[in-house]
Amino acid sequence: MSIIIDVCLDAVLDTVKLIPFLFLTYFIMEYMEHRTKAATQQMVQKAGRFGPLIGGVLGAFPQCGFSAAASGFYAGGVISVGTLLAIFLSTSDEMLPIFISESVAAGTIFKILGLKVVIGAVSGFAIDFLWRVGSRKRAEYREHHRKHHEHHEKGIHELCEHEHCHCEEGSILKSALIHTLQITVFIFLVSAAIGFLVEAVGQERIGSFIVNQPVLGVFLAALIGMIPNCAASVIITQMYLSGILGAGQMMAGLLAGAGVGILVLCRTNKGAKENLGIIGILYGVSVLWGILFEFAGIVL
Repeated sequence: MSIIIDVCLDAVLDTVKLIPFLFLTYFIMEYMEHRTKAATQQMVQKAGRFGPLIGGVLGAFPQCGFSAAASGFYAGGVISVGTLLAIFLSTSDEMLPIFISESVAAGTIFKILGLKVVIGAVSGFAIDFLWRVGSRKRAEYREHHRKHHEHHEKGIHELCEHEHCHCEEGSILKSALIHTLQITVFIFLVSAAIGFLVEAVGQERIGSFIVNQPVLGVFLAALIGMIPNCAASVIITQMYLSGILGAGQMMAGLLAGAGVGILVLCRTNKGAKENLGIIGILYGVSVLWGILFEFAGIVL
């Protein structure tokens, strides 16, 4: 009984911390959709060039609120897929608090955070370029079945259609509250389910899946990092501090750890194939950088 209470309490606390981010996200999108639609489209097109750099910096802030907000902004067409993934890759979640509590050298902390920002920005720019090329080819190949592939073609109305909330006719504040409530309930339920799973399996047993082998460890660390819960970053960080994981394995796990951003993406963004593609890219990029770190013999 105590385990159930603890898991539910943790899920409540983790979810409550996200509410301000989620509400602000939806409020901004509602405002832009209702009041400044034409200007917003121009702003997104211009800012898209530097989006991954800005996203990489913002994602470095602790906790996963920015990744949750980024997913909402992407679903609403405010940011590009490259910016979204830059934020996912640079998000540190529980890493920074653990490093500070364990008295890790400031130089090491800033080095890891800086690398995540650079990796997120570089990867984001590359992904934006490849995504645009792929979108053009798909549009040319299936022009008679034209879909909203480009980020600037999305809008808050698609969120409303996807969630069947019928809120577009109401006020901006009411609509933002409805969206926030819907996604908050979803995040709580999934977070609680993951919490029960982690408790049932055990963090030690989950960690044991990552063996101290250069390549295999990278793949497994990134896989664990994909768990949309703060437990993933806790496991990866603690195993790195205890010497079980190398720098490449640790980076792969932390790069893949987008927190609840993945949950928000799957809940708000229309198109399961697109969401799976984004998740696959996040995992692949994290593994690629982890392997590069291992083969380069980088020590942090």
